[in-house]
Amino acid sequence: MDDEAVPSHLGLCVADLERSLRFYCDGLGFEPSAAFELDDTTVPAIARGLELDGPVSVTSQFVQLGAMKIELLHYRTPQPTGRPSNNRAQLGFTHLSFHVDDVDAAAARLVGYGGTILPDTRADVGVEIVFLADPDGARIELMAPKPRPQT
Repeated sequence: MDDEAVPSHLGLCVADLERSLRFYCDGLGFEPSAAFELDDTTVPAIARGLELDGPVSVTSQFVQLGAMKIELLHYRTPQPTGRPSNNRAQLGFTHLSFHVDDVDAAAARLVGYGGTILPDTRADVGVEIVFLADPDGARIELMAPKPRPQT
């Protein structure tokens, strides 16, 4: 590996695992992969590793689309807190981005799986984009090539 980092996955805390699985798998095309039930008794150092005060009980459900892996983390203990970034100038991870054929069709499909289109984010920035919030509010960007003019 020679000091070179190799991407592994992105962790995403979710309030309702089944709802998030529908959004990411049925809505965006991810496939469920490895899943782990973790707590203080099976992994004694888990609270320290996750920067939490114990006790900890969490389901770690991986989903994968091509090379992209997301770890959906559903905590039973402690209860999730906070809110995802609500603009792209907020420190930290701000959004996940996906290429689609048609941003409007993809956005409409994701609304059916619990997503919310963010008003006034539909834009032409050299490509067509629109932002949505996933069922927990995490930002999702959809990007598509601009339609070619008819000749």
